Amino acid sequence: MSRESSARATPGHALKAPRVVSVPSARCMAPMNRDPLDLTAADPQSKPMTTHINKAPAYWSRAAIRPGIVAIGPMLPGTLAFGMAFGALCAQKNFSLAEVQLMMVFVYGGLSQFVAVQSWPDLLTPGSIATLALLTMTVNIRFALMTATLRPWFGSLPSWQAYPAMLFVTDGGWLAAMRYREHGGANAMFYLAGALVLYLLWAVAAIPGYLLAEQLTDPKKYGVDLVMPAFYAAMLVPAWKGPRRAIPWLVSGGVALAVHYLVPGWWFIIAGALSGAISAAFIDEPAPAGTTAA
Repeated sequence: MSRESSARATPGHALKAPRVVSVPSARCMAPMNRDPLDLTAADPQSKPMTTHINKAPAYWSRAAIRPGIVAIGPMLPGTLAFGMAFGALCAQKNFSLAEVQLMMVFVYGGLSQFVAVQSWPDLLTPGSIATLALLTMTVNIRFALMTATLRPWFGSLPSWQAYPAMLFVTDGGWLAAMRYREHGGANAMFYLAGALVLYLLWAVAAIPGYLLAEQLTDPKKYGVDLVMPAFYAAMLVPAWKGPRRAIPWLVSGGVALAVHYLVPGWWFIIAGALSGAISAAFIDEPAPAGTTAA
């Protein structure tokens, strides 16, 4: 109401008070300033965040060191047992402890190290070396896919920071980092802190297994042969996103088992990976919540 209309109003007619509409300020409309590291602070009634939300670019902060280490804590016992089993295997294959440590520090391949040592020939020839290279590349090709999924997060960092960090990608570390990212986390130190702890543990894990190789000649006696299957099976639990997303798992596992029994060698790894990837390609991605399909 203008000043002129207010001046012309008669005393017997009370002016209606202007209707006040409360408009939230930009500060109020912004998301609550809560550290995504504290996943327990979220409202238990709120819906979990999905991969469709906009995520902040990567940055470095020491605040994520402790949460990153805590996140990979449950994986440390399995990593230690995994490394001990590898050390015992190397001792049975007559590797020296120095050679084992060089492999642990510089190769850092996990399962591919098992495959390479189990397939290690008595005499190294160009053909046998090429075979070992093909086997390790086949097993480790999954890391190319894992690092590709980290690019939307680490791509905003300088190359000299992002690419060296990818050298420490492991199955468990990647899984913990992606879960943190899906909850809106952006601190790259979360990933790197956990990855470095896994690397340091792996670097020394083979030593006790190597020294106790005589006691570990029969892995089944102590259940060491179940370390790898149990480790990778446990990784599927936090990756569960419903029965529909588990179809490629079933396809990959079924094909890998069939090829393992029908074809000698390590071809079941390639067959399982390809069949799982192909079957996943035929599964449509569900539309984000609140949108309708075109």
